[in-house]
Amino acid sequence: MLTVNMLEAKSSLSRLVEAVESGAESEIIIARNGKPAAKLVPLEGAKEKKGVRLGLLAGKYPPMSLEDLNSTNDEIAALFYGSDD
Repeated sequence: MLTVNMLEAKSSLSRLVEAVESGAESEIIIARNGKPAAKLVPLEGAKEKKGVRLGLLAGKYPPMSLEDLNSTNDEIAALFYGSDD
């Protein structure tokens, strides 16, 4: 548990919020004249909403080679540009 004075908290709020948000600090106490006045803690569930993890669908679809992926290029092009039939 880190304790900082009001002036330090005011001048480095972004750094303090990042420390709590990242889990480097579980909570930060902000003191006024040496007496605890406020507590900075992370919001519940905020960590899950921070970003999107890549690879969430890994293993949910069958593997596909580059040839398989490109095999429908002509069909897709015909749908966009019309067929030459």
